[in-house]
Amino acid sequence: MTNPLFLADRQREIFRHLVDAFLSSGEPVGSRTLSQILPMGLSPASIRNVLADLETMGLLYAPHTSAGRVPTERGLRLFVDGLLQVGELAQPEVSDLEEQLAGSGRGVEELLTQATTMLSGLSRCAGLVVTAKQDTALKHVEFVSLSPGKALVILVFEDGQVENRLINTPAGLPVSALAEASNYLNARLSGRTLEDARSGILAELEGERAELDALTAKIVAEGLATLAGPGNSDDEKVLIVRGASHLLETLEAQSDLERIRNLFDDIERKNELIQLLELARQGDGVRIFIGSENRLFSLSGSSIVAAPYVNAKGKVVGVIGVLGPTRLNYARIIPMVDQTAKVIGRLLG
Repeated sequence: MTNPLFLADRQREIFRHLVDAFLSSGEPVGSRTLSQILPMGLSPASIRNVLADLETMGLLYAPHTSAGRVPTERGLRLFVDGLLQVGELAQPEVSDLEEQLAGSGRGVEELLTQATTMLSGLSRCAGLVVTAKQDTALKHVEFVSLSPGKALVILVFEDGQVENRLINTPAGLPVSALAEASNYLNARLSGRTLEDARSGILAELEGERAELDALTAKIVAEGLATLAGPGNSDDEKVLIVRGASHLLETLEAQSDLERIRNLFDDIERKNELIQLLELARQGDGVRIFIGSENRLFSLSGSSIVAAPYVNAKGKVVGVIGVLGPTRLNYARIIPMVDQTAKVIGRLLG
């Protein structure tokens, strides 16, 4: 990768203005246009020589003969990482964002859906969010014997949902042990999520402070393990997409429907998209994925700007972002995504 510091001053200035102009218009940028917007007085012929050098470096290409240049994906990466000037959202915009999200509803899913919809509307691209399936507070737990060695755990949640899970039970387990296990868990889980209560219950069992006999304690531990599930599977993640229709509004979409069809296919591959977004959890700030840098977008030529958000305990619990063509308004969208993730974290706290 070419480092922008290794570009000559003239090359760097011409390249930066060309990419800025391309991201604004979506059209190839020619030497005559650059001669009118560059702060330095250069003739179109001098600019063409520099453009030829930048093309040789793999930073630009000409989509048509005798046309202007556009940045390659390598050029966009160079621009985003080293030359992009990212500002901050104005305070009225931040206040409006917080006000709208704070009024989105009581549930986490309502908050995330509203945030994704807002990002989509502001960016005129698709808004995305990946989050863990939300734990709902439990209302009642009951163990029911099915046959020797098998029992059913019935979970009744405060939102009215009911789930059944099958667990193994020790041989010779009396029915009274199942009733005792039910009473024990109801006293500790009712009105709380399993995630909130699980560590405390396990610590109580391990410290033999639960005042349960060995068989009943084993049933409780088995039930907790079954209820917790795998925890790290993509199946435990929820992907919310809003505003995908905006991707049809761009000039490129009208002239390149095949690319947009590939992009919609990318969105349909939920697990791959979740895995890509999950990479953004590994950093503190905004991550940017450009085009074929990622296998998922090798055909559609698209970009994602994403940022992680945290819960009340400061733990990263999800990722929110924007998906669109590589010709995104990065300077505008990066602070927008970053600020949205921070507001979500404050509201979850």
